[in-house]
Order: sequence, then C-alpha cells, then structure tokens
Amino acid sequence: MENVPNSEFIDALQFQLESLRKRIQELETENAKFSALLSNCRCQKKEESSSAQVLDSDHLIEITENLKLDGNDEITVNPSKKTLPGCSTKTLHHFPKRYVALKVMYFGQRFYGFASEAQMDPTIESEIFKALHKTRLISSDKKELQYSRCGRTDKGVSSVGQVISLFLRSNCKETAASNDYSVEPFAKELCEEIDFVKMLNRVLPEDIRIIGWSPAPTNFSARFSCLSRQYKYFFWRENLNISAMETAGKKFVGEHDFRNFCKMDAANVHNYKRRITSFEIFPCDERFLGDHLWVVQIKGSAFLWHQIRCMVAVLFFIGQGLESPNVIDVLLDIERAPRKPQYKMAPEIPLVLQSCEFEGLKFSCSSEARQALQAHLEKECRSYKLQAAIFHQALQCFCDQTDDSLPNRITKKKESSHIPLMLRATEPSYEERLTKLSMGGGRRKGKCRAPLT
Repeated sequence: MENVPNSEFIDALQFQLESLRKRIQELETENAKFSALLSNCRCQKKEESSSAQVLDSDHLIEITENLKLDGNDEITVNPSKKTLPGCSTKTLHHFPKRYVALKVMYFGQRFYGFASEAQMDPTIESEIFKALHKTRLISSDKKELQYSRCGRTDKGVSSVGQVISLFLRSNCKETAASNDYSVEPFAKELCEEIDFVKMLNRVLPEDIRIIGWSPAPTNFSARFSCLSRQYKYFFWRENLNISAMETAGKKFVGEHDFRNFCKMDAANVHNYKRRITSFEIFPCDERFLGDHLWVVQIKGSAFLWHQIRCMVAVLFFIGQGLESPNVIDVLLDIERAPRKPQYKMAPEIPLVLQSCEFEGLKFSCSSEARQALQAHLEKECRSYKLQAAIFHQALQCFCDQTDDSLPNRITKKKESSHIPLMLRATEPSYEERLTKLSMGGGRRKGKCRAPLT
C-alpha cells in the first residue's frame, strides 16, 4: 500500500511534464510563425497594379526613420488622400516624391556665391544639399531631382527671395495625373505634407533659412519659369546727388543692350539685351551719425553677370558729380560705345536678391515653422544690432580721447583725379572676344561660368 501514493505522484508528474512539452511545442510553432512573418515583412505601395515587394530589415528601418523625420512620432497612412500636384511614386526608392519650389533666405557674406560648381566652399547651394541629404529628403543627384535655381548670386551677395525647385520625399501616395496645378483645391491636403520648412531649418546654418515652400507642376523650372527678379542695393547717402542718380536710373527702364554694364562671358552668352521694368531710389529707416541709408531697387525679367553692381557703380559716379546722367545713354548705345570702359564694380555686400516672381505659386509654411523662423530672425537682428552698438561705443570712445601732448597730424587723404568713363581704356568688344575664342585664345565652352538669367 505504501507504493500506491508514490505511483499516483509519479503519474501526476508525468502528466504535468507531458502538458509542458505540448505547450513548448505550441510556443515553438508560434515563434516559427512570427519569425516567418518578420522575415517576409512587406512594404505596401499604393499603386493600382503594383504587388508587394520584399524589403530587407535595414531598408525597412531606413524607411521608418524617414517617415518619422517630419517631427511626428506616429506613422499614418490615409488611403483616401487625394492626388497632390507634382507627386510621383516612380522613384528609385520605396517612398513617394513630389516636385516643390523652396524660397530661400541667406546672408551671403561668408559664402563663395550661391552655386557650387565653382569648386569653392562653402556655397549656399552646397549647404542646402547637405541639409537635404541629412534630412533624407533626397537620395539622388541634381539631374535626377530635376533641380533648378532662379538666380545665381555671386560671392558676398545675399537674398531674401531666392527660389529653387526639385523633387523631395513626400507623404503623398498617388501620382499626379497631369502637370496642371492650382493651389486652392489642395489647401487641406498640404496640411498633411511633410513640414519642409521646419525640417530643413533645424539643420541649416544660422545664415541660411527656408522661408516657404509651394507645390509645383513637374514642368516647372525655377530659372525659366521666373517672370521677373527684383534686386535691392543699399548705400549711405553721404553727399550723393540723389536727384541726378534717379534721373540717370530711369534711362535703364526698357529693353537695352547691357554689355557695357556687365562682366562679359562671350563663350556662353550671345544676347546681352535685357528688359528693366522698374527703377526706384528711396530712403530706409536706418540712420547713423547724421547719415541716412538709401536703397536702389531694380526689377527686370533677367540680369547679366554683375549687371546690378555695374549699373550702381556708374550711378555712384553720377551721384558724386563725376559723370553726367547722359553717360547712361552713351553706354547703352553699342554703336557709339562698342567696348566697355574699364571701371570698378560697386561692392557686393550691399546687394540683395529681394524677390522672384512666378505665376501660380503660393509659398507657405506651418504656423510652428513660421514662429521658429520669426524668433530666429529676431535673434539675428538683435545680435547684429548688438555688434553695431559695440563698434559705435568704440567709435565714441576714440572720438572722446584727446592728447594735447601730441600734435594733430591728421591729414586729408588725397583723392585721385577722376578720368571720365568715355576717355578710359576699354575692354575687348564682344566680336573681338568671339574671334579670340575661335582662335583658341580664350576659355573653352563648357568650362566657364554658366550664364545668368
């Protein structure tokens, strides 16, 4: 009888052991099933005739991170989202793209111009593309992105309205049926798009900011679709004759041959006619030591290399009384002046690309991005005002210092005599440059600076 309890106990243990074995088998089966699902995870693309494509785990992680870069922790898919303008899912990667225009502001003092082809660094364009790659908004070169820029500003030149266009990663899921584009029907859908302004401004340098974006049709070009460009050139009035400068500046309005008001690039530019639509000179609010800051505002369909700086340089001669306003008429007449007189351009720092005009585009940014942008610009203004105050204080301290033991040896700098523009040595004419190029004495086509617009 003593063996009976032992026998029942063993039977009970064997029953529990068998139950545990069955449970282990069930768990192993479920584990194998989940492992198979994980290894065969698929990224669904919302296209009518497409089938699921197998992704490796690294690519899946990359896509997940990309979708989260717009600042949202949740990843949502709205299958009922309407088609957005400029969208395209025919890309090298598994996320959709759309064609957009970006409005760019930059302070150009530390940059070697906007474009990055000159092999000089840093440039505004190179910094923008670093930010685009860092935020994974792009993954290919400029040619595949259909990239274009509105203006090609030179070293030191700034802008508050530069425009570029290219394909960027998007939250839209469908391909646009046509190149037609209108802003109003898509106002609600734009709220669901990636916040391009916020995303890029978080990684751009302090002196570059995206200030707006707009959907664009796929046949849009920031360069060739531009209707007009407006520049501003700031200067201190001092003793300049503003009335004479204004009279002379009005002579620029209309279509003229501006080869005597630019840096000629005969290898690439063969038409030097440009249309100026408006010319204005007016004062700004800024004052310093009794002087007043003024600005020259010039608007035109397109401009030549260094055209604005050359125009302003001649206007300064006129404002100083060194040249007559009629010299503009002579320089615009290429029969009377086939060769450009040699003169120094106006400095580059005061020049600003103010705006670029397009038909149908409406640049916008989210309220959050707008607030951050305003706070940043206010901070920069305060910083520069503070620096100006420090220099102003140093100037006052210097002027207040007196030393009676030393004689006053301040002498007025002798000014060089002005040689009238039409009596100066001239540069080669366009025809002479072409002849030199054809004889192999100039730069070869394709290796020099791209023409401006």
